[in-house]
Amino acid sequence: MNPMTDNRTRDIVAKLWNLCHILRDDGVTYNEYVTELTFLLFLKMMQETGHEDRIPNGYGWESLSTREGLDQLEYYRRLLLDLGDTKKTQDPTILAIFADAGTKLRKPANLKSLTMAIDKLDWFSAREEGLGNLYEGLLEKNAAEKKSGAGQYFTPRPLIDCIVRLTKPKPGEVIQDPAAGTAGFIVAADHDIKVRTDDLFELTENQAFFQRHLAYRGAELVPDAHRLCLMNLMLHGIESSIVCADTLSPDGEALGKADLIMTNPPFGTKKGGGRPNRSDFSITNDTSNKQLAFVEHIVRALKPGGRAAVVVPDNVLFEDNTGRRLRTWLMELCDLHTVLRLPTGIFYAQGVKTNVLFFTRGKNDKANTQAVWVYELRANMPAFGKTRPLTVADFAEFEAAFGDDPYGKAGRTDQGETGRFRCFTREQIKERNDNLDIAWLRDESEDIEERLSDPDDIAAAIIVHLRAALEEIEGLTEEIETAAAVSEEAA
Repeated sequence: MNPMTDNRTRDIVAKLWNLCHILRDDGVTYNEYVTELTFLLFLKMMQETGHEDRIPNGYGWESLSTREGLDQLEYYRRLLLDLGDTKKTQDPTILAIFADAGTKLRKPANLKSLTMAIDKLDWFSAREEGLGNLYEGLLEKNAAEKKSGAGQYFTPRPLIDCIVRLTKPKPGEVIQDPAAGTAGFIVAADHDIKVRTDDLFELTENQAFFQRHLAYRGAELVPDAHRLCLMNLMLHGIESSIVCADTLSPDGEALGKADLIMTNPPFGTKKGGGRPNRSDFSITNDTSNKQLAFVEHIVRALKPGGRAAVVVPDNVLFEDNTGRRLRTWLMELCDLHTVLRLPTGIFYAQGVKTNVLFFTRGKNDKANTQAVWVYELRANMPAFGKTRPLTVADFAEFEAAFGDDPYGKAGRTDQGETGRFRCFTREQIKERNDNLDIAWLRDESEDIEERLSDPDDIAAAIIVHLRAALEEIEGLTEEIETAAAVSEEAA
């Protein structure tokens, strides 16, 4: 599913995005603008879908949009407070979307410009194409704008759709995203299931209720991303609860067991060097590395026979100590059947090197991985960025090589040292000290910064290298401090 396939939807998204220029002199950032727009669009979309009865105190779109000047701005501020107040609002979704809501708007004229512009949009076409598609298009536009920094919450749609096609979510399964962002994986899984069940009409009443209300579980730590997530789910007809919580805290255990987990966890370390606070963790409980800890959560959250697809940075594949223990443990408990080495530049920052791990939780906890297939989609690939975006076609050869079995058991062909798909036995991986950062193709392309043409792409590439260097320094500092503390205790 591409939320921006229809020209009319794309035009509406472009008009909405251009409204952000109105707010520049009000000091509103790109991310703040999307959050601000979410509040206003919620009210307008409730009117368009005939669901204004969900909004308490008569706070409908017309009550806001027909006001003028300072009266309108003050009414809007009161509206935001009341919709997020448990004493005045009972609807849990509305409460969550408007939790701690406030406006960054200071000038009444700017609010009036926004409400007038929203009223002038082609809402008939928007309803025809689906309001959820319109909102997802807006989120995608925000993620593509590097100055917003929103790409850290937004996995590229072609990659999400590829993962959904390969893992094949089924009706009746519990599907989890422990780092939900703006709910891209959940929305795509739901769309896929609806396509294959005639929009759930082929299911029984109980099965359809499960799909709408109970099939999807997840958590998102960042409040603003969480409210965007809830809005996205609501507009796609998904009533499952995605909580605003830290998966690496005891709240993560409450997410329960899942049949399928698809996720792109945050990279980096926990703020302040904090460790996961999970009583069930035994592998990553002593590290502040978030992506390692998320992998442990995913393994523990899978039901026996459950499958997962998780985006991880390269260091998860090669890091020693905790990283190596995690990989060894993962390959014991799970069948890590496929590693996809992703191209650089497909996320918000150039140069981020990532992979997708596909694995299945074993029925027992011993020797589940017999071989790992690695697909090299990084070497000799275009410089992805604004001028060359990622497309569905870029994954076609990988999907054909992966096969049509969601557990990685379809017939596969090792393409040898000159091909992109190779098989490595568990014994071969042990000889590498369980290092899964396996590359064999020589990258004939020039350095990525030299191949980029857009200044924003070049700047983002430089920034990511600086961030990586800082993280390495922080990690080294942490190791030195730990070693010093151990020496002190020994003395």
